[in-house]
Amino acid sequence: MTAQVPPGRVVLLRHGETEWSRLGRHTGRTDVELTAEGERQAAGQAARLSTWSFRLVATSPRARARRTADLAGLVATPETERESWDDLVEWDYGGYEGITTATIRETVPGWTVWTAPVPGGETVEQVGARADAVLGRLRPWLRRGDVALVGHGHMLRVLVARWLGLPPRAGAYLVLAAGGLSVLGHEHEAPVVEALNLPA
Repeated sequence: MTAQVPPGRVVLLRHGETEWSRLGRHTGRTDVELTAEGERQAAGQAARLSTWSFRLVATSPRARARRTADLAGLVATPETERESWDDLVEWDYGGYEGITTATIRETVPGWTVWTAPVPGGETVEQVGARADAVLGRLRPWLRRGDVALVGHGHMLRVLVARWLGLPPRAGAYLVLAAGGLSVLGHEHEAPVVEALNLPA
């Protein structure tokens, strides 16, 4: 028997630029506002997203994600539920919060968030478990139509990897720029990436 593929697709939108993302500072728990450029990036996706009809919009609870959703036109309507999901928050960078990779490498040569410890923060496996929880939660919605998720760079990269059935660490091979839009779907029964990192 052939497995039934949900009809819906998943649109991923990374929040627009913040001052910290512009500088390459790891931004997990800190609630940093969008810059003017970040607001332009978010608003710049509105026309593309207006061609979609979403049954669900789920955002990270961080202000930068919620503001991006607002500016991109991903708002609640009679046809669209909008929710805030804690599991969509960015990687918890622990003691490396607010610090750039270059600065970390001054004391930990070759460090990356994908391959080395994050003192006081999450492991890649823990972020992967949250991504799996998000996918489990959205799959029933896909039987009803399309879903939009608005969140953060590293978390969404892990989510794409898990959508494809790859280890969370495979997110290292993907790039999601600030304000970038991606689309996940199916070809026959196989989960696929239909678009990746479309700029505003």
